[in-house]
Amino acid sequence: MLLVGIDENGLGPRLGPLVVTAVSAECDTPRAGPWTLPHGALRARLDDSKRLISFRDNALGEAWARAIAQRMAANDVKTPDTLISALCLDSATILQAPCPPEHADQCWSTGGEQFCAHPKVVEAIARDLSVFDARGLVVTRAACVITCVRRLHDEEAKGLSRLHVDLHAMERLALDARFHSRSDIDVTCGKVGGYARYGGAFGPTRALDCTPLVESRERSEYAISGLGRIAFVRDADGSHPLVAMASLVGKWVRDVLMARIVRHYRRDDASLPEASGYGDVTTSRFIEGSRTRREAIEMPAACFERPGRR
Repeated sequence: MLLVGIDENGLGPRLGPLVVTAVSAECDTPRAGPWTLPHGALRARLDDSKRLISFRDNALGEAWARAIAQRMAANDVKTPDTLISALCLDSATILQAPCPPEHADQCWSTGGEQFCAHPKVVEAIARDLSVFDARGLVVTRAACVITCVRRLHDEEAKGLSRLHVDLHAMERLALDARFHSRSDIDVTCGKVGGYARYGGAFGPTRALDCTPLVESRERSEYAISGLGRIAFVRDADGSHPLVAMASLVGKWVRDVLMARIVRHYRRDDASLPEASGYGDVTTSRFIEGSRTRREAIEMPAACFERPGRR
C-alpha cells in the first residue's frame, strides 16, 4: 500500500510563497496508524521542521530533499534549482506565467545558489531512510506545489483564503500520488487551520464521492472514491514520519525561494537584512527598506507582499 504524508510551509508569512509538500512510501502495513516518529539519534534529524531548522540553517531540510531525490533517480540534480524542479508538480513555465517579464528575477533568479548540506549529512539521511526500509516503510518519492504571492492574491480575488489554497494543494498532491499508485492510497496531512469539517471546502476532489469517517478538532478523516483515505491530523508533523519529512523538505524549498527575493534587493542595498518573510521585526525592516527600490522599478505590490490574513 502507498502511504503519503503532506504538510505545508509558509501559510502565515508576509512574504514568499506557500509551499505544500508530499512524501510517499510503500508500506506492508495496511493502515498508517501504527507509524510514529522514532526515538533516539534519528529523532534529532526527523521532527517538525520548526524544531530542527531555520531560515539561516536549513541544511538538514536540503539533505532530506537530496536523499529522497536520489531514490527518485533524479540524477541531474546538481543545484537547488534543479532539485526544486524535480520535486515541483508544475513546470517553470507554469510557475512563472503570472510574472511580469521585467520582474521575474525577483523570485526566479538562481544566481549564487548552491547546496550547503555536507555530503556526510546527506549520507546519514540515506541511512535513516534505510532504517525505515527495514521496518517496512520504503520512501519512494517527494513532490511539492508552490503558490507564489501573485497567485495568492488572485485566489483571494476569487473569494478563496490561504486555507483554501493550502487545502487544494494538498488535494492535488494526494491525487498525484494516487496517479503513481496501483491502488487506493492512505494520506495523512497536517491540519489545515482549526477546521473539523473539510468536505465543503474541498476543491480538486470535490467531484469525487466523499464519506466522512471522523470529524473532530484533532483528526478529520474521509474516504474518497478513486483516491482512498485522507486524514487531517493535528500536529502530524511532530508525530508521523512522512509528514515530518514533508515538513523538512518543504521548509527548505520555501527558504530557497524566499532567499531569492532577499538577494534580489540586497544586490542594490547590502544593508537590507536577510529576512525570513515571516511576521517578525527583521521582515518588517526588509519590507520598509526595499520600498524605495520597489517603487523605482515599479514592482507590482501583488508580486511582493501577501494579501491580508484571512
